[in-house]
Amino acid sequence: MLFNSIQFALFLPVVFILYWFLARNSYRQQNILLLAASYFFYSCWDWRFLFLLLFSTLLDYAAGLQIAATDNHKLKKTWLWLSIGINLGFLGVFKYYNFFAQSFTQLLNGFGLEAHATTLGIILPVGISFYTFHGLSYIIDVYKDRIKPECNFIDYSLFVSFFPLLVAGPIERATHLLPQLKQKRTFNLDQAKDGLRQILWGLFKKVVIADMCAEYANLIFDHYDDYSGSSLFLGMLFFTFQIYGDFSGYTDIALGTARLFGIDLLRNFAYPYFSRDIAEFWRRWHISLSSWFRDYVYIPLGGSRVGTLKKVRNIFVIFLLSGFWHGAKFTFIVWGLLHALYFLPLLLTNNNRKNLDIVAAGRLLPSVKELVGMLTTFMLVGFAWIFFRAESMAHAYGYVGRMLSKSLFTAPDIPTKKIAVLTLVLTGIFFFVEWLGRENQYAIQKMGQTWKRPVRWALYYAIIIAICLFAGKDEQFIYFQF
Repeated sequence: MLFNSIQFALFLPVVFILYWFLARNSYRQQNILLLAASYFFYSCWDWRFLFLLLFSTLLDYAAGLQIAATDNHKLKKTWLWLSIGINLGFLGVFKYYNFFAQSFTQLLNGFGLEAHATTLGIILPVGISFYTFHGLSYIIDVYKDRIKPECNFIDYSLFVSFFPLLVAGPIERATHLLPQLKQKRTFNLDQAKDGLRQILWGLFKKVVIADMCAEYANLIFDHYDDYSGSSLFLGMLFFTFQIYGDFSGYTDIALGTARLFGIDLLRNFAYPYFSRDIAEFWRRWHISLSSWFRDYVYIPLGGSRVGTLKKVRNIFVIFLLSGFWHGAKFTFIVWGLLHALYFLPLLLTNNNRKNLDIVAAGRLLPSVKELVGMLTTFMLVGFAWIFFRAESMAHAYGYVGRMLSKSLFTAPDIPTKKIAVLTLVLTGIFFFVEWLGRENQYAIQKMGQTWKRPVRWALYYAIIIAICLFAGKDEQFIYFQF
């Protein structure tokens, strides 16, 4: 069930009505209803994997109780590693087994030893990387005494599988979400309106920006041998816009949907393409994942409070893990490696926490220095996206080599140029609106609040009309595959 589908457009109002009209008197009733809706939502993908989700939930729930119930440190650690090992074991089998089997076979063949990989003919359960990390953060926090174990199985299950965040995040923390699930939630009209505005903006990002850019990104990447360097450069830009509109659009819909039920989820994007350096980019892109690796990997390894060599090691560890988290492909690993290399000079010169404020705060235009920083960061990020999008390393190398040829300085030769120009114009308007709203949680959160009502509603209707005009593709969200 896609967020941009008719099925979800029918599902959401039904759950909303039942939630606020039949279950409004008790947060426990609300949680039971949301949990049932979440399991139904997940089973629409493949009901068989619902049992895997239930097992993972039960494992972490029981492990958390057992850790808290004993004063024996060894027993605590046993339950911790049992939970971590089984969860990562499932993730490894479904997501990484075939990759390692094939890579090991290729290594043996490279040494002249004839070998054949035994692979598993299984599909990747949707959202497994996200709900696995939900459970891991919970069990680690219980072990570290950052949070008390949750005794109510319904509440804990809802924390893991709340349907807006279940298949593509954000990666929630028990310290943030569980307290909200254990208190009565009353309907707040302003909060609901805010949620609807964020859903609307998320749908625009996905349906209008991401899906239109996807047509050209797919065309150019899939047939890169047929195009000039300048066209491949445009293909890089189209995918750079696509993945941002797609993933941040999903997040906006998820956060807006949760707000309809009186629940606030963690922010996952904060205008990352306006970043002035790579360190700032990673504070603004997929925030819940980057902060997860920071808190549960980088800091335990010593963070930046260790010697230079260990700091370098820690940076490479978290960026390579980030790449590998996205999938079992060398292209993702190289993508992470590139970002580690981008980040390293900032770390070694102690400039990685230089840009903590909002760019050009209180001003319409950035300074020349800010503009140069944003453009440089944007191009570095865009170049790395080539490896993220490529089907293989050979594909990525071929794409980069052809893009950086002399034909980079020729006119682009992509088909249906008028539609391509329209896509770029709409994307430019979109980023201008994002720029104007960069000091808010999402671009149109406060836009038009001081305008007269007819003018404000004209803006909303313009967005709705654009969504209706470009809807119909039912393109799956990119991060559903992770």
